[in-house]
Order: sequence, then structure tokens, then C-alpha cells
Amino acid sequence: MAPILIAKGSKDIYLLPEMANRHGLIAGATGTGKTVTLQVVAENLSALGVPVFLADIKGDLTGISQPGGGNPKVDTRIKELQLADYHFAGCPVTLWDIFGEQGHPIRATVSEMGPLLFSRLLQLNDTQSGVLTIVFKIADEAGLLLLDLKDLRATVQNVGDYHSQYTTKYGNISTASIGAIQRGLLNLESQGGDRFFGEPALNLDDLIQTDANGRGVVNILAADKLISAPKVYATLLLWLLSELFERLPEVGDLPKPKLVFFFDEAHLLFSDIPQTLLEKIEQVVRLVRSKGVGVYFVTQNPRDIPDNVLGQLGNRVQHALRAYTPRDQKAVQSAAETFRTNPQLNTVGVLMQLGVGEALTSFLDEKGQPSVVERAFILPPRSRIGPITSDQRRQLIQNSIVAGVYEQVVDRESAYERLLAATARAPGQRNAPAVRGGGILEQIMSGAMGGVSGKRARQNDTVVESVSKNITRTIVNTAGRELLRGIMGSLFGGTKRR
Repeated sequence: MAPILIAKGSKDIYLLPEMANRHGLIAGATGTGKTVTLQVVAENLSALGVPVFLADIKGDLTGISQPGGGNPKVDTRIKELQLADYHFAGCPVTLWDIFGEQGHPIRATVSEMGPLLFSRLLQLNDTQSGVLTIVFKIADEAGLLLLDLKDLRATVQNVGDYHSQYTTKYGNISTASIGAIQRGLLNLESQGGDRFFGEPALNLDDLIQTDANGRGVVNILAADKLISAPKVYATLLLWLLSELFERLPEVGDLPKPKLVFFFDEAHLLFSDIPQTLLEKIEQVVRLVRSKGVGVYFVTQNPRDIPDNVLGQLGNRVQHALRAYTPRDQKAVQSAAETFRTNPQLNTVGVLMQLGVGEALTSFLDEKGQPSVVERAFILPPRSRIGPITSDQRRQLIQNSIVAGVYEQVVDRESAYERLLAATARAPGQRNAPAVRGGGILEQIMSGAMGGVSGKRARQNDTVVESVSKNITRTIVNTAGRELLRGIMGSLFGGTKRR
């Protein structure tokens, strides 16, 4: 498969399609050209038939859907780089938006998110996170579907009201922790969480599409409003990545990726992150490439990325860094040291001299080894730089392959409705959990480990289970599944839909 021309310097700089799922980094100070570089890489992958997912934080990436042209700076760069027969072209695009305003609604169920990611969303401490995990466990064993925020609020309230009934089996449940969780849920709802959690939940297959011409669809998540809640933004993208990891089969080395995922403002993912969650992220990044998924982090400085993750990013584009303070100078030195040395290039000095659209590049060669660092100009995009008009956005949404699939909210019977009905059947009772009446109480309090009735929202495989699915398929009884989950733990604590 033909390599992708990304930049031109003393020689042409290529990204090999078979190495594109080995992850990457696009870094540089504000205004140095990171967004355009992201656009160039994304449109070239799309032309190769690789679907792409990216977040549009500044609201200017939608131009990738339209052919370029008419930009004097682009025309100048084309002449400077002597790009013969350089034709402009747009990409097939699907627009997404949690709020359903600038694209198709994107949703997940509460159970899919799981207690670990939810704890980060709510900014809970370790004790409160433990209580939330108990809430998910009780709901799971009782067959209570946690689909939207009202389901979780109702279940948390039930556990809080009758915490003494659950303590013996599950451990101490403090009313203070219950209160912190409920306050966090109210705050999350005020940030738009009530729109994100619910059904129909996103079918990940809709992110891995090609058009009639074989071009990969570029999925753009409108994040200009979402970024005002950075924890929500980071957790959403992390959930998407973890779901892709769990859903996709092992494929080994492919001629090109099945999907490439761009994580813009990547420092938000690792800001104030608990060690347990950081270890899970490192694990997912390390293993997801075997599923044919490439992950590219976009950030201002490589030091924003933990070393264990940074070491897995084989393809790198480093735009200029500024060094106004001793701390900045150390950052420049650190960034320079991440590249394979080029004897003919003073990497540290060049990093502070790069112009807009110019970068230090190093991509993996056919043996999977980083090439020596090269100074080069990133090619101009073939698509438009900047946002599209409201009419163009509306047309993209109407003509999308998922038009009409996610717009209508579905509110089926779940934890909230079942708990409400049980309370109505047993008014005034305060000595037993409010789930009395539907046979659910017996499943919770009988001590039958893992007893489940009804449907679950989603039961996640662990990392080990994902690697050894043939083994876990033989474990067909409920007790076996619960024992396996207890020994190895769930990847992020979610449960699968059925």
C-alpha cells in the first residue's frame, strides 16, 4: 500500500499505513500548526479508506468536509513545496454532538460507563468511589438496568435509604458518601450529562464506516461547548477508546488501521488522574493497536503525556516550542530527547526556531523503528481550513448515514421505573430496601453471589478476557461469570448491554 506523504524537507516524509496504528503524537505551542497537521493526517487516512474520529474543540475542523482552494497561504505553500498536480478534495464526514445541536446525538448508558469512569466524572475520592462501585454491584445483581442519570440517582437513593441492610454483604456505606455522589450527579446533569446518558446508545460500528467510493468517514465530535467541562470531555473520549478496545476483535498487523482516534487537548486526560485509572489507560493504549486502532494524542507539550504512554507513540510531529522560562527550556530539552538523533540537526535549537506549519518529524519505518528526526514543512490540507456554514452543517446531518437513528430518545423500563413501582407497592416501609415487591429483594439479600434476573445494560470483558474469549465463552453459568469478574476485575467497571 502506498505510503502517505505528510511533509517535505531535505527529503519527503512519509507515514506508512501499516505503521499508522502504532500510535502517534502531534505537539507544539499554540498557533504553530497542530490543528492543520491533524487535518492533513486525517484527510490522508480517509483517502486511504481509514475511518477517523476526532474532537473539534475550536470549531474549525468541519472544513475537512469541503474541498479547499482560495486560501493564499495554502497556495503559497503549494508553490514553495513544488507540489505538482495538487488537487483539492473534501472528505466524507459524520457530525456528532452530545447536545444534539451541531450533529447527531451521541449517548452511552450509565452501565456502559461503569463506576471507575463515573467516579472520575463526579470527582469522587477513594471512599466515595468504593460506595459507587457497591451501588453498581447491587444494581447488577438485582438486574436493575442503569441507563440514564435518573436510574443511577434512584438506585443511589435506595442504597442510601437502606444502607444498613447492605453493609454486611457489601461493606460500609456512609451517608456522607451517598450525599457526595448525589451532589455530583446533580452537577453532572447541569453540565449536560442528562443528554449524554441514555438510549439509543452509540453503536460503535457507526464510527467505522466508508463511503461509496471507499473513503473512510471522518467522525467529528463538536466539543467547543463540551470542553467547558474538561472532565466530561476527557472521560467521554476515554470511554469511546475503551469501548473500541473491548468490542473489536484481535487482528494483529494490518495493511492499514481499522480506525484512527485523535485525542485533542490530551493533557486533560491525564490531569488529576488517579493511579488506578492511569494504569488502565496505559493498558488500553498498549493493547488497542492489536485491534487495528491507532491513537494520536494532540497536545502542547510532550511532557503532558505520562512516560509509559509517551513511549508507545511511535509516529511524531513536533511543532515549535517556546522557552521563556527555565522550566520551558527544560521542556524543550525533554522534547528533543524523545527523538532519534540526527547528527546533522541541532534538535534543541531547531525546536525554538520552527515557523508556522514547520515541524520536527519522525515516523516508524517498515521495521517499526523510529526514523531519525527531520526538519520539514507539513503539506497543506486538500480540504478547507476553517469551519463550514450552518447550511452546510445542516446538509451534512440530513444526508448522514445515521440520519434519524439517534435523534429520538428511548426511555424503556429500567432501574428508576422498577424502584418507583416497588415503592408504590410498599408505601411507608423503611425497614427493607425499596426494591421489595418484584422478587428483586430476594436476589439482593439472599447472598446468592452473582444472581441476576432481567437484562443487563452491558457486561465488560476484562483485558485478559478480551485476549482469551474462546476460554470465557465456555463459562456459561452466572456464578462462573461473576467469579471470573471477581478474580480479574472489569476493565473500567461497566456492564455490557444485551
